[in-house]
Amino acid sequence: MSPEMKFNRAHYQDTITAFLQTSPDAICGVLASSSAFAVERPQMHAWREQVNLLRPVLDPYAGRGHIFFEFVLPRIGRRVDVVLVIEQLVFVLEFKVGESDFQRQAIDQVWDYALDLKNFHEPSHQTPIVPVLIATRATSNDLRHVPPAGDDVYTPLKIGAHQLAPLLELHLAFASGMPIDGAAWGAGRYSPTPTIIEAARALYSGHSVVEISRSDAGASNLTRTSNYVSDVIADAQRHGRKAVCLLTGVPGAGKTLVGLDIATQHMDAASALHSVFLSGNGPLVAILREALAQDQVQRERHAGRSLTKTAARRQVEAFIQNVHHFRDDCLVNPGAPPEHVAIFDEAQRAWNREQTVAFMTRKKGRPDFDASEPEYLLSCMDRHADWAVVLCLVGGGQEINTGEAGISEWIDALRTRYPHWAVHISPRLQDSEYASGTALETLKGHDRVHLDEALHLSVSLRSFRAERVSDWVKFVLDLEVEKAQDTLRDLLPRYPIVVTRNLAAAKAWVKENARGSERFGLIVSSQAQRLKPHAIDVRVPVDPVHWFLNSKDDVRSSYYLEDAATEFHVQGLELDWACVVWDADFRKVDQAWGHWSFVGSRWQRVRKADRQTYLKNAYRVLLTRARQGMALVVPSGSEEDPTRDPSFYDETYGYLRSIGVPTLD
Repeated sequence: MSPEMKFNRAHYQDTITAFLQTSPDAICGVLASSSAFAVERPQMHAWREQVNLLRPVLDPYAGRGHIFFEFVLPRIGRRVDVVLVIEQLVFVLEFKVGESDFQRQAIDQVWDYALDLKNFHEPSHQTPIVPVLIATRATSNDLRHVPPAGDDVYTPLKIGAHQLAPLLELHLAFASGMPIDGAAWGAGRYSPTPTIIEAARALYSGHSVVEISRSDAGASNLTRTSNYVSDVIADAQRHGRKAVCLLTGVPGAGKTLVGLDIATQHMDAASALHSVFLSGNGPLVAILREALAQDQVQRERHAGRSLTKTAARRQVEAFIQNVHHFRDDCLVNPGAPPEHVAIFDEAQRAWNREQTVAFMTRKKGRPDFDASEPEYLLSCMDRHADWAVVLCLVGGGQEINTGEAGISEWIDALRTRYPHWAVHISPRLQDSEYASGTALETLKGHDRVHLDEALHLSVSLRSFRAERVSDWVKFVLDLEVEKAQDTLRDLLPRYPIVVTRNLAAAKAWVKENARGSERFGLIVSSQAQRLKPHAIDVRVPVDPVHWFLNSKDDVRSSYYLEDAATEFHVQGLELDWACVVWDADFRKVDQAWGHWSFVGSRWQRVRKADRQTYLKNAYRVLLTRARQGMALVVPSGSEEDPTRDPSFYDETYGYLRSIGVPTLD
């Protein structure tokens, strides 16, 4: 390996000149020694065939580029077969050795690799990328140069082995600009923003939060936050203390990622630092469990070992638990739970005293129960005689259901019942979205309060194309027109948002924009009960596991744009592209929002302040799900249907147009 190629993101990397001068046996030996798993004969055969195929093809490019085998993309947990950096172009090659057909999944796979590099690999941001799928036995002769998309990523090219040489020659003939420094390209910073499903898979398989998250100065540093919490845990264990960390952040800032990072560091049940990730979000728990189990089975298969889905699920279930099951187990068992560290995801959604007491009386036969959910969960961890740490992940403006208390219930419990617990908190807790009232003022009477900015994540990483999407949504919902207009002007060049009255047009727009396996879906408010004329019925059950995880050929998946998910299905999760359908439950009326619920055969005004908040927050959740862009659909209504009177929708549509949202109509 030449001296300039010392950085090992790939299992083998070198100049094309050095590659041509190295024997196939030596190259395959480097690849085998770099593998984390035992290398089976079929893999060695595939590498050898790739090397032998590439040697004559690359002979004209000696001294003109670099080659990378098994280039690692940790965000999606995959490796690119081969990357060629030649003059002004990057070619991403996926080989299907011995195959003659081009499967859609394989086409999406190589497209995903190219998009991942374009979006998250800094040297690739301004570089044309050509994804190429090579079925070595294919006889296709469709070799044309089609200009790339606006971001300089080409549509995948599908070729047989014999077409690779003319493909390189053809595309390089159209290239212009300065040649790429291949060594610098290979060593460039990779700063991904994974979806929560991708992050969970990567962390569970042994990657660190550093590898799968951004660390640039423009993003809140997840590593700093994770390290702060780890230090609190270590200090609590060392000195026999009990502590709560209240981690706040804007939607999509990475709160759940920090929680998963802490949990995956301490998955060993025999460890004194054993931790558990708890969530009351049933869809999130089910989706993460299934995704991790599927991934674990696949990784074991690649390593030559056998693992059943049942066994994999059993392992995952000990790591990610439903908070209500944890609570119920503590009701039965009066002892301390086995975990010293409990991570409560979406802690703002924990029930207040009234809701918890009613549930315990009605469902659990415990009429003597008298505590809020935060108070009871803290009491469970307080059973430890030595030490315990609770990490609460708190989203602002994310309470969406009856009885969800926000952060104030946690603070009240700490102040009145657990003054011996240290409280680590961000000074940002006073922001209005956290429904904490005078929380910081209240905590002044608490002896052990530690304020630190590390416990607030202020930058949304969900929308990697534009960090201020959550700000824009806040301004829209708060009717701050000028701020919404100004923010939208900054967003639109990188994060497209459109509005239409036509659902079919919105679906077509989403499909046209999505590339590779980028996930898109139809989402609506759970109170959107007058969308049935558009074939959207929120009362029809949706399986979130199938909706979020299944592929394009499964009618139950989000890709079909048939089943609509609600805020309860998508909270805490992400889509790449969203089609948001806006019903008359939350409608613009003069200078305010009107809040409505459909009961029987007509709309009824929602007057309770907490229910109005839940409805507003439902739309906040829907409007902050998309990572790359969204289409908003405000139906036209019908003059023949009094429950869908055009006036219920027109002002909302007009408001969105007035703040500058482009229209498809």
